[in-house]
Amino acid sequence: MIEIRRVAKYFGRFSALRDLTLTIRSGDFVALFGRNGAGKTTLLRIIAGLTRASSGAVRILSPSPLTPQQARGSMGYLSHNTALYADLTGLENLKFYARIHDLNLSDQALEERIERVGLKGRGGDPVRNYSRGMQQRLAIARSLMHDPAILLMDEPFTGLDPHGTDFLKRHLNDAHALGKTCVMAIHDPELGYELASRLVVIEKGAVALDAARDETALDDFRTAFRELTGERGNAR
Repeated sequence: MIEIRRVAKYFGRFSALRDLTLTIRSGDFVALFGRNGAGKTTLLRIIAGLTRASSGAVRILSPSPLTPQQARGSMGYLSHNTALYADLTGLENLKFYARIHDLNLSDQALEERIERVGLKGRGGDPVRNYSRGMQQRLAIARSLMHDPAILLMDEPFTGLDPHGTDFLKRHLNDAHALGKTCVMAIHDPELGYELASRLVVIEKGAVALDAARDETALDDFRTAFRELTGERGNAR
């Protein structure tokens, strides 16, 4: 589904990614780990077509090879920054993104999507009046409204309370069960291990570990992460 070949990204003299190669199969759920500055967010933004690699190539196979910019319509992007407009209502936000994706959806269809993420009756409220968890729920509806084959997530659990965390976990499990290809940068090793089918550690801008979750014990993964990054705490 996603082929990443020898990708590098430079910001001046700083190298965010160095010769990174990774193949993500259709239906994979990949958890990306790494210390701050390892290149996780940069990689997700390149895959999403939000920034371009300095060298190397990313191809989205759907089914013919496309650049990330050509394949944007097949991808949904979810991060701790919800990309919502605070002065618009929940319904108005979804209307705006529906137009971006060229979706002809009625207000009733959009309200059903709002209800589906647990915000029944709140579609007419300005997003600035939503709690952090409510905003993330609406962001889930935004990222999935065009039924993307690929879901990209950058620290999506940041700032969520336990209830919001459980809600997002259920939605991600459902998306994976439906065959969506999921790629998620996450700082929590236990949560990433629980959700993902593949565990990838990025260190110094390159893939340092790529392991199947079913073939890797959590304690072994924690140990490998500490050895690769020198960090003692959560994988970030």
